[in-house]
Amino acid sequence: MRYSQTFPRTLDNLDFTPGTQVEIWTFDDVFARRAAEARLAAKDVQARIRSALKPLLHFFVEDVALDGLTAVDVSYPVHPEAPANRFLLEAYPLPALLPGVGVSFRPGGEAAYQVTLHYGARQEMHHVFAPNRLHQDATGGLVLSPTGWLRSAETDTRIETDVEAVFAAALAAVAGHDWDKAEPFFEELNIHVTLPMQDLPLPCGDEVISLREAMHEDLYFSVLEHFQIRTGRQIGARDLRPGQIVPEVVAGPDVTLRVETRAFNITPPAAKPRQPLDQAQAPLCPLQVAGELAALGGTGFTAGSRSNRAVQARHLPGAGRAVMISAGQHANETTGVVGALRAAQRLAQQGAAFTISPLENPDGYALHQRLIDANPRHMHHAARYTALGDDLEYRSADMPGEKAIRTQAEQLSGAVLHLNLHGYPAHEWIRPFSGYVPRGFALWTLPKGFFLIFRHHPGWEAATEVLADRVTKHLADVPGLILQNRAQIRLYEIHAGETGFRMINGFPCLISTDDRHAVPLTLITEAVDETIYGSAFRMAHEAQMQTVLAARWALQDLDLPVV
Repeated sequence: MRYSQTFPRTLDNLDFTPGTQVEIWTFDDVFARRAAEARLAAKDVQARIRSALKPLLHFFVEDVALDGLTAVDVSYPVHPEAPANRFLLEAYPLPALLPGVGVSFRPGGEAAYQVTLHYGARQEMHHVFAPNRLHQDATGGLVLSPTGWLRSAETDTRIETDVEAVFAAALAAVAGHDWDKAEPFFEELNIHVTLPMQDLPLPCGDEVISLREAMHEDLYFSVLEHFQIRTGRQIGARDLRPGQIVPEVVAGPDVTLRVETRAFNITPPAAKPRQPLDQAQAPLCPLQVAGELAALGGTGFTAGSRSNRAVQARHLPGAGRAVMISAGQHANETTGVVGALRAAQRLAQQGAAFTISPLENPDGYALHQRLIDANPRHMHHAARYTALGDDLEYRSADMPGEKAIRTQAEQLSGAVLHLNLHGYPAHEWIRPFSGYVPRGFALWTLPKGFFLIFRHHPGWEAATEVLADRVTKHLADVPGLILQNRAQIRLYEIHAGETGFRMINGFPCLISTDDRHAVPLTLITEAVDETIYGSAFRMAHEAQMQTVLAARWALQDLDLPVV
């Protein structure tokens, strides 16, 4: 298939009678909005153009005088067709942007934030409109989504902005195509969008407001949901195999859309400078991953991916109880790759028994390398799953593919503990055109520190509790990690409520009985790593490595059930 369209820019098509006063909400960045205001002013039109995305945050960034501000009281909207905290989430991370200022939130009406600014004894009252529309999304469900708006003496109504039109046209093109009945439907479904909108970094961790990133996320998951419905699956089913869905949303002078099916991109990765593992500040080049893995020694074993890339692993039959180490299942979670290799180097030096597969999803990783060339600080969840479009952990036994690497690791090692290194977004994750909060991933929409998930077979409860205690005590010594956890959890709880996790020695943990895995003990790390670089990247892969080393050490004298 091939579909393309260029869309008129909303800001270029505003036309009003001289003398008019208007308020407009669009998804454009502040530079484009101010330029449009100036063009209208030259025509004797008094216009104020605001952001339709995260309007409260933009109000504070663009309009509020921060000097002398002592406290802020916010009454946030509550809409009957949205989660109760939807607009409280949309206010994230306001308290972190106002250090030393007391910020309080309470629920209010349906359509606007009511804001009281305190400058000592002086107060200012502000009404911050949050334009939204109630509509059916790609699943047919009713959702409340940010939208464009026009307000003047004559009208007060929604307008469809250029980016909303792009999103709707992309989904219509996919839905209207006559796809084959059998999965996979394509090798690559490429959705290329150009948007003349710049990202807005915020002075809080890795937070950023990015319409281009949000467009990528919403397109990717909306298209996944379309094929889940088309194939009769539940929304969120991870065994769907449509092919590789690739939204490429880049900066450009015009608003354009191209949707087309392509053959796999199997161009070998370009060599990048080698990074010393313990000082790595960015995702590793696949060539370096392969080289570091081979240097460990032991015996190599492999599995295949859909595009014929090799999933590479090593078995080192050393001393002690063996562990399995894996990373890169979700290939946009990149610190686990580094942490796994660093831990393997230490264990090899100690003569320990283990297997390691540091890059389980090479097709996804190759896509991630491609996408970060244009947008290095975006999450790129299109690289999360395999080139078949599924989560390899949910791969059926009759089509093992990449997952076969785990079966081989289990057989070679006889391990009772699988260390599965993961990550999640380091800044807010949103789907603005489908209800704002990512469907099925509400728990992951905000950072909440480095945390651990323990899964164990029945009868392994006591061993798991000891393992959790020892690992978290060890992790508390990683410089800066506890402080990051405290800050992120505090902000998470303001906007999203309780994490729902147990706190063990300063780390959120989830422990559950689960026999989905053949290995009786599974420890999954969740590092705040999507989009980070530099010192934050180094701290995350240090935590990944230390988790592996601490868990392997604790395993050696655990009182284990008879298997």
